[in-house]
Amino acid sequence: MTATRSAGRRTRAGAAALVALAAVATGGTIALTGCSSSAGSPGSADTSAAAAGARSASPAELAVTGGYIPQPLLTDMAAAYFTVTNTGGTAAQLTSVTSALAAHATLHRTAGDTMQQVMSLPVPAGGKLTLSTGGNHVMLEDLTHKPAVGDKVTLTLHFAHATPATVTVTVPVRPTTYHPGG
Repeated sequence: MTATRSAGRRTRAGAAALVALAAVATGGTIALTGCSSSAGSPGSADTSAAAAGARSASPAELAVTGGYIPQPLLTDMAAAYFTVTNTGGTAAQLTSVTSALAAHATLHRTAGDTMQQVMSLPVPAGGKLTLSTGGNHVMLEDLTHKPAVGDKVTLTLHFAHATPATVTVTVPVRPTTYHPGG
């Protein structure tokens, strides 16, 4: 391969990376899959009037609550749900999740009946990001084992624009039909 041809490939790869970064930076998403999902109200990033008001430049202050994993029906895939609250004055981005339970974890949002894999999910300043059935969620793929009801699973959430940049939580495995608050 010639040096010119190699440089051209590097330039195209660099341009593709910049497009992906621009999409993330502007809150855009990159659709990687279009699988159906369960019906229900989608998870949301709360941007209420109070959250949209004037803010100081305080850093993002994140807390994770309400986490759980419904007992998976399949042996190789599960979903994880939780709420991230940001009481700081700077928005953050959930960029990935890792767990010893799964070889891969991907972030998804649901729009209508379409599930889309995304590069990140926003956690607005003074607001929250809710991951719930039928909405935003984490897919845990290539499970090391099928967890049972009552097991505890450790998830490490990775954030951009937040200190600390990672938050580790332990969430219970609930019955497949579990719905919070109900």
